[in-house]
Amino acid sequence: MKLSIVSTLALVASLATGGHANASKPQELEWDDLVPAEAEFDDPFTRLDEDQLFELTLVAQIRDQLDAGEQLDANKLKLYHDRIESLQADDIDVEGLLAMRETVARERTAKTLLANQQLDGKQVRMPGYLLPLEYEGKKVTEFLLVPYVGACIHTPPPPPIQIVHVKSRQGFETDGGLYTPVWVSGLMKIRQMRSNLSLVDGSSDITSAYTIDASKVEIYD
Repeated sequence: MKLSIVSTLALVASLATGGHANASKPQELEWDDLVPAEAEFDDPFTRLDEDQLFELTLVAQIRDQLDAGEQLDANKLKLYHDRIESLQADDIDVEGLLAMRETVARERTAKTLLANQQLDGKQVRMPGYLLPLEYEGKKVTEFLLVPYVGACIHTPPPPPIQIVHVKSRQGFETDGGLYTPVWVSGLMKIRQMRSNLSLVDGSSDITSAYTIDASKVEIYD
């Protein structure tokens, strides 16, 4: 069966439109996608569980006090030695980890400034929690997108490669609360920015490694 010229043109147009729609469909991201492979390194502290990290922190604090020449009471010294024994019983190299603290801290700082170059200039869609920066009336026009509740306020901020600075020309109306869960769609760029986040008890400067020029912000379902 032969197609008429009109039918043929309509089919070609339909295929072209469909192909364009698929090409422009935003890439749906998870937060791990923002961390490039080169940002990962062998961090020995990540192999400790929460209890072991707490014990090692106590040991490090007391060790620093001893190195500074402070006089400590018998109870604190006993706590110090007990914690070392507990960690060593779990086959943890206490001295080795303490000696690596500065090196690992420098490595962490350097790696957290890296961004996933493959995301630069891509149309993306990703979920997160909204921390307002700027309003127009009741609508938020500028905000930080963070991966978990409490980020930047109740806990130290995530690394820059886990924070996205978002601008929304249309604005997004919230109930005025922090940490509204949302989906953000738009053009992602690799651009380091420093934003001042105003809080009830003051303000904080937050560094982000990505920006999104949002075409749509919607409640997360």
